[in-house]
Formats: sequence, C-alpha cells, structure tokens
Amino acid sequence: MSFSASIITLYPEAFPGPLGVSILERARQDGLWSLDVVDLRRFGLGKHRQVDDKPAGGGAGLVMRPDVAAAAIDAVEPAGRPLIYPSPRGVPFDQALAQDWAGGNGLILLCGRFEGLDERVISGRDMIEVSLGDFVLAGGEVAAMAMLEATLRLIPGVAGNQRSVEDESFSAGLLEYPQYTLPRTWEERPTPEVLLSGDHKRVEAWRKQQSEALTKSRRPDLWGAFHNGLESRASETDDEHN
Repeated sequence: MSFSASIITLYPEAFPGPLGVSILERARQDGLWSLDVVDLRRFGLGKHRQVDDKPAGGGAGLVMRPDVAAAAIDAVEPAGRPLIYPSPRGVPFDQALAQDWAGGNGLILLCGRFEGLDERVISGRDMIEVSLGDFVLAGGEVAAMAMLEATLRLIPGVAGNQRSVEDESFSAGLLEYPQYTLPRTWEERPTPEVLLSGDHKRVEAWRKQQSEALTKSRRPDLWGAFHNGLESRASETDDEHN
C-alpha cells in the first residue's frame, strides 16, 4: 500500500510545490505515494463561498468556520490516516514524528489561515496540532509541505540510498557530521586527511566525534537528551549484569 497524502487548503495552486520535484516526484510517479489536494473554498457558504467570520468575543482578524472546515474534512476518506492541523501551539514536529508517520499509510493535513481554526472543529474531528517551530507563518501550506517532505523521504525506496537517510541529522539523536567532496583542496582549505585515508574505522570514529562536537556546541538541548540516553542505556546494561 502506498502512502496517501490529502491536503485541505484555500490555495490548492500552492501544491505540489517542492513536493513535485526531484526524488519526491519520481517516487510519486513510481506509485510510492499519492497526493490529493482539496480546495476548501468549494465548501464555503453562500454566493461568495465564505469560509471565515469574525472572532467570538471580538478582536482582530477572522477565524475559519467549523462547519466549512468539517465539511471539507468529512469529504476526505480517512482510511485510518491521522488528521493534522499545522499550528504554532501544537506538539513540536521532529524526525521521530516523521519516522512514525512514514511507517503509516498516509496523512490528512488541513492548512489554516487568518487567525486560525474554530476550536470546536479541532476537538470535534480529533485533529492533531503539530508545530513546525516557534514562529508564525501566513498559513499552514509551507508547514504542511515541510512536514510531508520530511516524512516522504523516509519511506523505503523514496530516497534511493537508505544509508544516507540513516546517517543524517537527528536520526541518531545527533547533528550530522560535516561533508566533503572534490576538489581535495579548495581556496587553501583541504579535505580532512582522515577522510582520504581509506581506513573505515578511523572515518567512522571521526564522523562520530564531529557529530558529537557539533551537537554539543550548537544544540545543547539535543546533546543533553543524547547524553542522558547513553547514561540510561549504560544503567540498564549494568542492571542486567548484576
């Protein structure tokens, strides 16, 4: 069964965007995943297909109506797929979540606009709010694309070289080590000698050291979680031997 992605949006022309190029488009052509874009405006009310209204209690901006959003959601076959609402107040999106989604049969994503979506449809349709980061975008389309791209490339056969996916940042809880290619010297900057040594054990040790050093200096939060995980596994091993 291929991975099926459904996007509900006021701007269907934004898709497939970057999802329609390179390895992701080839994988879609090969049937590894499919994309269905649903125009939310089709479910709007009245002559002008209204999808929003003033916020209850007053305030600036407009809020997406629950009846319109629910009609669009209910028109999509769920097929056991989680219903995702990209939102700054959601659970943080990360590599582990992408890996979890990649193991399923697809996603339904509703892209918000304006001041957001009426809370009643979020709870009434069991939507899962997921945040791309601590910032606010004009709408959910870019976040939906980023979440989908991160997920799709983890599906076996999409990236081509599965080892490259396994080695990259966050897969082992660390940032990825630096990469080098030709020429061997560029602007008087040489490729590290160890990478040219042919000694695979030395190369692996160097890459591990570089990943740990980068993570410790740039992402102390990730380093702390990684270090705590090492200590926890060491403690479990000691308990097994006692």
